[in-house]
Amino acid sequence: MIDSAIVLTEDNAPELLPDRIISQTRMLKDEGFRFITMSSTDLGDSICVLYHLDKDLELVNLKVNVPKGTKMPSICSVYASAVLIENEIKEHFGVEFDGLSLDFQGMLYLDEEVQKTPFCKIGINRV
Repeated sequence: MIDSAIVLTEDNAPELLPDRIISQTRMLKDEGFRFITMSSTDLGDSICVLYHLDKDLELVNLKVNVPKGTKMPSICSVYASAVLIENEIKEHFGVEFDGLSLDFQGMLYLDEEVQKTPFCKIGINRV
């Protein structure tokens, strides 16, 4: 069993402005990187969205801090498979993705009679 962990730092997870995410992911796709997934964390006044991509086991992470209440560009035009995780982040954290190719309108997981989103009520408090 291999015991390892990757700690994200400014060196291995550069922070981008939201309007740069499409050009960055397109560049990585052109270089042969595949989209793995996205993850996110509530930071209080913003949501940290991390993009995870790889090529030949080289992992690349991109970080975007999205102020709450602002829209984030969707990368579905670059990686169509991002549609599910972008909808999931929308439901869990309330991030609105502009240009989402298929928007489940907050119903990816929910039946109409179930409470609306966002689901995530836990955040990180910085000290």
